[in-house]
Amino acid sequence: MSTEQVEKFQDQVIIPEGVKITQNKHMLSFEGPLGKTFKSFRSIPVNIEITEDKVILKTTGFRKRDYSILHTARSIIRNICEGLIEGYTIKMKVVFAHFPITVKVEGKKILIENFQGERAPRTTRIVGNTKVIPKGEDVILTGEVWTDITQTAANIALKTKVKNKDHRVFLDGIYIYEKKKGIEK
Repeated sequence: MSTEQVEKFQDQVIIPEGVKITQNKHMLSFEGPLGKTFKSFRSIPVNIEITEDKVILKTTGFRKRDYSILHTARSIIRNICEGLIEGYTIKMKVVFAHFPITVKVEGKKILIENFQGERAPRTTRIVGNTKVIPKGEDVILTGEVWTDITQTAANIALKTKVKNKDHRVFLDGIYIYEKKKGIEK
């Protein structure tokens, strides 16, 4: 195998100023201005080595699949570093035609009340350190870890999915309308 091919299966992420990364076997812990978070790379077959200002990633094999996994790991680390410096925000819109939907937060649960006139509230969970703020007809999700915020948004959207009706007519639900970097107050 040539040196070009070996270099192809190796990548690095430069650690931004203000972010500190430590490694304990497969677990990486990140610490930045907005907080701390952890990520396990046990199920991702990549060798990780941390130097002073960069994270070096190497694949365990030399196939196309290993190459794509390498870039997935790189993106995960880069997104966590960016999130600890700037943060992320997702805005969701509460849409209803007849029955007014209300969204409440209780601890690590989100309660969606009066969806299509239902008496019992639909509940879903908040993933990770995501902060959920209901403001009138908007639901604002903020946090440092992109995967946690998007998973929480997906949980909310799935709980308000209309079933057994024509989705072109029954448009009730909670939908994402804006994603951006930076934490909105």
